Amino acid sequence: MKTGISTACFYPELLENALKNILERGVDVLEIFINTHSELDKSYLMNLKAMTDSYGAEIVSLHPFTCGIEPMMFFTPYQRRFEDILEYYKLYFEAMNILGAGIFVFHGNNKQNTYPDDKYFERYLSLYNLGKQFGITVAHENVERCTGGHLSFLSKMYDALGDSAKFVLDLKQARRAGENPNDFIKTLKNNIIHIHYSDGGTNGECLKFGEGEFDNTTFIDNLRQNNYKNAIILELYRENFIDTDDLISNFKMIESSFDTFN
Repeated sequence: MKTGISTACFYPELLENALKNILERGVDVLEIFINTHSELDKSYLMNLKAMTDSYGAEIVSLHPFTCGIEPMMFFTPYQRRFEDILEYYKLYFEAMNILGAGIFVFHGNNKQNTYPDDKYFERYLSLYNLGKQFGITVAHENVERCTGGHLSFLSKMYDALGDSAKFVLDLKQARRAGENPNDFIKTLKNNIIHIHYSDGGTNGECLKFGEGEFDNTTFIDNLRQNNYKNAIILELYRENFIDTDDLISNFKMIESSFDTFN
């Protein structure tokens, strides 16, 4: 298991600046948040990769800027729109091949856009299989405002698709949904392949490590029981930390906490 930081923590700082800021502080595991189409340019991506390599770091995952239009594009009765978004998402997978990232974060549909479960699973599976052609694993995140924000839906997806249903567990999103993150681990087991970490509790749902009431010991025990081997990525909003020093200091506390896992 390894710990890292998402460039999303520094939004709206330009991606290359956020990446450099993290790398200069010795963090060697990263998630990249692509914020606009021009950041999928091959030469731009190669520069990001060169920068990352120069620090001996690795990019393990990528978050797309188009998650907001996934309901309209993926879960639509208009077939051509769906086909077009599959073609567009190839750009992300090609970008990930350049960056060396293996996990793609997918939000899916929103709650207001009703779509039959079986058709939903088919659309996800189409993207999942497309990702496999590029050596990429598409993982569905538990975003509260989305159809997959609750464990009950993701559990049905898990039962329907088996090993093809992969998941990102976001702790703050579980809190927003009124769910216990540990229940996701117990139910979805090894199909959880990526984690977005934050503390939380009565003082807020997305806090630095140690500022909430999250039971990290139980969380680590549950991960250990499921033989979790992938990354735990610190993902905070910019208002949740003072400056880079504050973020890195907190990250090092997370590293120390999860050292007991390995």
